[in-house]
Amino acid sequence: YLSFMGVKTHSKCGFPQRSSFMTSPHPLPAIRVLSSMATKAVLADLCRAYTDVTGQAVTVESVGGVDAANRVMADEAVDVVCLGAAAMTKLAAGGKLSGPIAPIALSETVAAVPATLDRALTPDIGTADALKQAVLQANALAYSTGPSGVALAALFAEWGIAQTIAPRIKIPPPGTPVASLLASGEVSLGFQQHAELIGVHGVHILGSLPASVAINTVFSAAVATQAANTVAAQQLVDALAALSSAETKQRNGMRQPA
Repeated sequence: YLSFMGVKTHSKCGFPQRSSFMTSPHPLPAIRVLSSMATKAVLADLCRAYTDVTGQAVTVESVGGVDAANRVMADEAVDVVCLGAAAMTKLAAGGKLSGPIAPIALSETVAAVPATLDRALTPDIGTADALKQAVLQANALAYSTGPSGVALAALFAEWGIAQTIAPRIKIPPPGTPVASLLASGEVSLGFQQHAELIGVHGVHILGSLPASVAINTVFSAAVATQAANTVAAQQLVDALAALSSAETKQRNGMRQPA
């Protein structure tokens, strides 16, 4: 048995049993979640399990983080928002969130190359200096428009190489994964959230960035001001943040936030 909110359950994700949540025989309106692409897989697993054990239907739409934030700012009718911590803070400041912001997952940024690359030519990224050289030597490189991309741009500027590599950087449109550019061979080095590269055909993950320049993103969830049912939405947010869901997050390349 696992325990969530004081309720024992057989669920692998640790969510409460259906009987503890449902008192009405009528189907409950689906909770609508809007998230960035980085959390697409983990939210799909968590919300599927949540529906299985509570009976509460949940629909998840995952798009580019910038697009998602803009849609929430425009007062689109969504119940729960799940984005990087920085974007969530901005939404809260804009009055677009009605509940507390709950950290749900920590994601590491990793480096990757096309799977077709000769392993003898695989760049070393074991140290910050080695990573810098790999970036300088890449014929073309890519990173996302999300939190990891913002942090990488700052890192390249700090290293003093931003202008040198600018002509070789390819930034995919919001919602388009860096993995697609790697798999097609359009770029020789890419950076993306680990969760978005796991198991992608045509991509070879080199590993996490060196500790001294590691880029970790905390993704958080909160109830939107446009939520149709704030109580049901908050229950879902609480479940997504629960420690008992840590195993599911690990399977999807993420960790439970500290």
